[in-house]
Amino acid sequence: MTSRYDNRDIRLNFDKPYREFFRKRNVRFIRQYTTPNLAYPDREQIMDITIVPHVWKLGDRFYKLSHEYYQDPSLWWIIPWFNKIPTEAQFEIGDIVDIPLPLDSILEILEM
Repeated sequence: MTSRYDNRDIRLNFDKPYREFFRKRNVRFIRQYTTPNLAYPDREQIMDITIVPHVWKLGDRFYKLSHEYYQDPSLWWIIPWFNKIPTEAQFEIGDIVDIPLPLDSILEILEM
């Protein structure tokens, strides 16, 4: 299955401000993932997606919804990306969370 880290560049951090930090921890560098630019689906792509409304309830978490709808909790990041709401803390009980399906269509949009 696809991870949010797939197709991401990895940079090695040798930056001067971190040198003391590295020295204290006996580390030469840190690997860091670059920030992805994820395209949001356009109108035509959204027409091909089924959007399942989910009412946010006490105890909901992105990883739990991902497990329920995608059978893979590691794909939790798709739900906040699609809803343009980055954290669970921004949802209140009773809010509607859009779950995009089918998963293959969503992953295809992200690969563009």
